[in-house]
Amino acid sequence: MARATVATVVGGSTLRPPRLVVRRDGPLGGYESALARAGFERVAGADEAGRGACAGPLVVAACILPAGRRGRIDGLDDSKVLTRSTRERLFDRIRARALAFSVVVIPAAEIDAYGLHVANLAGMRRALCTLDPAAQYALTDGFPVPGLGMPATAVWKGDATIACIAAASILAKVTRDAIMTGMHDEWPEYEFDQHKGYITPAHSAALSTVGPCPQHRRRYVNVRRAMGSLHGLPPVGENPATDPASLGAAVAELVDEQSEDSMDSGAWAS
Repeated sequence: MARATVATVVGGSTLRPPRLVVRRDGPLGGYESALARAGFERVAGADEAGRGACAGPLVVAACILPAGRRGRIDGLDDSKVLTRSTRERLFDRIRARALAFSVVVIPAAEIDAYGLHVANLAGMRRALCTLDPAAQYALTDGFPVPGLGMPATAVWKGDATIACIAAASILAKVTRDAIMTGMHDEWPEYEFDQHKGYITPAHSAALSTVGPCPQHRRRYVNVRRAMGSLHGLPPVGENPATDPASLGAAVAELVDEQSEDSMDSGAWAS
């Protein structure tokens, strides 16, 4: 048995969380059941996909599963440990069973404009706050999300231990994989359909040879390094004779210029 001890955030203020007892070796859904006993019947989980990729969007999803047996989905788990076919099968079942779900797609240009974590938090807020019916309590994977207007708890490795977060992780992962596969038709040289924007030897080779496309995140060091090489700048961090301040300014100017060219005017497109 384990007692939840993480902090609850309401409107930016930290409060003492409900005293919940949940079996760590029990089935997914234990946290939601405990919260239901405390009076929170609609519990939403939120998670994202694509945080570690250097290309493509960040996709954030939120999901409320029904209480009781209807909310129990066989095979539900962290999307990262499931096969593609299993994720796609569960994706359809989650959409059919959920009381509510929301998916938010944040383009690479928005990530460059605001930074990954800020963009992630904004996506989490939108996904959670647009659920209908509205959530009474939110569970997020890994880090707290202030400003939700509802009690919320961040749970370490929540995508592997909490059903509604696992469901959100699958919604986000399957949606993002489909987007990245679709990008392959326009930019086949990067093989987005294979690695989904994460760094692989083939992806790194394409970045070095062709340079980044509008779907690459200019804030990421490997993308900046590829941009610098193609524009006659020494590779970042590989020329100790170069004045770091001058090199940094040159790369920053180049990044800002190309980011503005590729900026999408829409904010937090869904």
